[in-house]
Amino acid sequence: MASIIELRDVSFRYEHASDRPEGPPAVDGVSLCIEEGEFVAILGHNGSGKSTLAKLMSAIVLPASGQVTVGGFDTRDESRLFDVRKTAGMVFQNPDNQIVATVVEEDVAFAPENMGLPPAEIRRRVDGALDAVGMREFARHAPHLLSGGQKQRIAIAGVLAMQPRVIVMDEPTAMLDPLGRQEVMRTVLRLNRETGMTVVLITHHMDEAAQAQRVVVMDHGHVLLNGPPQEIFARVDELRGCSLAPPQTVALLDGINRACGAHLPLQALSVEQCADAIYEYLKG
Repeated sequence: MASIIELRDVSFRYEHASDRPEGPPAVDGVSLCIEEGEFVAILGHNGSGKSTLAKLMSAIVLPASGQVTVGGFDTRDESRLFDVRKTAGMVFQNPDNQIVATVVEEDVAFAPENMGLPPAEIRRRVDGALDAVGMREFARHAPHLLSGGQKQRIAIAGVLAMQPRVIVMDEPTAMLDPLGRQEVMRTVLRLNRETGMTVVLITHHMDEAAQAQRVVVMDHGHVLLNGPPQEIFARVDELRGCSLAPPQTVALLDGINRACGAHLPLQALSVEQCADAIYEYLKG
């Protein structure tokens, strides 16, 4: 499978005020590939570099060194910036910062209109994007009257209307209640599994990351761990060492192992798998 995003030895440092000392790089020598059609979750504590990584993937910031390519386009090539943005769309943490119109369908139409598309194509894309996020019935509603989860789905629709090959989401559920989080995650999973869209999800929720095909753990600007969720979350001590708690199911099994000298498998991510593992242990 071909890579749609590639980072090769990428570093980036935010500029500080002249009266303050220069801080460490936000991203330091990172090499990472995202395959087309993948669902990759990126985890890390505050300041780990995960949000900066998302901005590098969508050309919101450019690498100080190394190279980022999106769909084969170098993000530092200004003549290709529009191609990069068409390939990878970004959804931010706060949907209110991304919604620009007073009517839902007009907001979703904003990007296609700025792309200079004909009205019939804009209509088709708006309807398709709203259908994809399950918000077609709210097309004529005012965004500010919607719930947090609904607003975030509108923000996702606004990106989908550009028909990107990749959607990069920077903690899109951080400001939502549990119901809103579920709404957004159902939408993300459906986009990935039913349309084959590449998804990069920046999150601090372990249950969200557990639904991805691959998990990348950032720590102090470096990639600490990279692999399938079952393998990454089983490395409990390494996760805790970078201020991340394992999923509750894994934490429970690990606690039983430490307290009872058991050897329960830590690859059980779902509640059902966890219950089965405990049942087999007690039966034995």
